[in-house]
Amino acid sequence: MTPTTEDDRLLIEAAQADPARFVDIYERYVDRVYVFVSRRAGNRAVAEDITSQVFEQALRTLGRFEWRGVPLAAWLYRIAANALADHWRDRRRDAADPPPDVPGAGELDEIDRRLALNRQIERLPDLQRQVIQMRFVEEKSIREVAAALDRSEGAVKQLQLRALENLRKSMGGHG
Repeated sequence: MTPTTEDDRLLIEAAQADPARFVDIYERYVDRVYVFVSRRAGNRAVAEDITSQVFEQALRTLGRFEWRGVPLAAWLYRIAANALADHWRDRRRDAADPPPDVPGAGELDEIDRRLALNRQIERLPDLQRQVIQMRFVEEKSIREVAAALDRSEGAVKQLQLRALENLRKSMGGHG
């Protein structure tokens, strides 16, 4: 098991034993789930509501959750995908606006691929991981990353290059 998977297992077990520990799961995953939902929800208020629903449902069903070695994020993303589908089905009933794409079975494979990539990113050396996070998640420029990390722009470019090479190798050269 990867450290992340082991951490997920421990988080689940702790929350199942004491529901107050669910806050650890929430704190670890709320930003990721919100980003996933907000890209598909249409607006901020809807994204916030659906993200809230995801964690409410996760807490409600936590007692029935069976650990199978799959990252906890995958379970949360599936709950989110279902909540989004419900949201757009309800909206379609109430309005004539066509919904944006809601993840289907094919897109869930893409989510799984992205989860694998996220696991590999978490394994990168700290500076490489920070550069990838700032460049591709926060969409900062090389100059902004260099300033934030107190490094030269050339050093940031090298860190980014090494990180991408490491990810390419760890993902089997795909993507």
